[in-house]
Amino acid sequence: MTADAAGAVEIRSALARLRRTTGLPVAFGGLVDSGRPRMRISELSGTATMALRSLAVTAGNGLGGKAVALARPCAVTDYSASRQISHEYDVPVAAEGLRSVLAVPVVVRRRVRGVLYGALRTAQPLGDRTLGAAVAAARDVEQALVVRDEARVLLTAARPEPAPGATAAGAAWEQVREAHAALRALAPRITDPDLRSELLAACGLLTAPGPAAGPSLTPRELDILTCVADGATNATVAERLGLRPETVKGYLRSAMRKLGAHTRGEAVSTARRAGLLP
Repeated sequence: MTADAAGAVEIRSALARLRRTTGLPVAFGGLVDSGRPRMRISELSGTATMALRSLAVTAGNGLGGKAVALARPCAVTDYSASRQISHEYDVPVAAEGLRSVLAVPVVVRRRVRGVLYGALRTAQPLGDRTLGAAVAAARDVEQALVVRDEARVLLTAARPEPAPGATAAGAAWEQVREAHAALRALAPRITDPDLRSELLAACGLLTAPGPAAGPSLTPRELDILTCVADGATNATVAERLGLRPETVKGYLRSAMRKLGAHTRGEAVSTARRAGLLP
């Protein structure tokens, strides 16, 4: 699946959640074109026509373009009569019969990556609850895009170009290990179970298959050992994973016992030989 296709899937899911949580009859949205100051509406939910399909919205123009330019949510009570926006897209909006509309940008690392819209076919204030739900849906998309971006970096680093010397190859592999540790620490905070499983599967591609009868660690033990391999102290591991330091110590002791290791470093080395860590 391409990055754009994956992003479209996240937008589509967010629009369905937005309609479900707010009762809005219409939601639509899309991603910002790579390298261009515009976004294209690709996902429709609850629309009665195809008037908005593939509409290219330039940054600064209309409601969505204003949200892109300002990188913040925008809303109007009566789209066609609003003086807060420009009116390049009145025809398709009118064809769909939309009046009250909100637009929330999807912002990743200070760059707008997409826009979620929600709309009514009557002119009435949308309210803070509706706006809050739209912002929450956008945050879900942002989180998913961050994870996918990091996973792509991790997998790219896992397949570096042939290096002329061992030093370059070693540096590339250290980058893989750092990315692996960052993603393992991020995974427990992902609320979407499918996305979390996808992320952990991507992490698993970076580890060599261990012996059939090798040690088996729980996901949490592996999370902690991954952080330890990255040089983190118990206190830092606890902060990264949202655990108590005593809990980290308990999991680490359990992992060391399973690996037959007497020190943290020995545990990391044994886990790497077993294919549990990159």
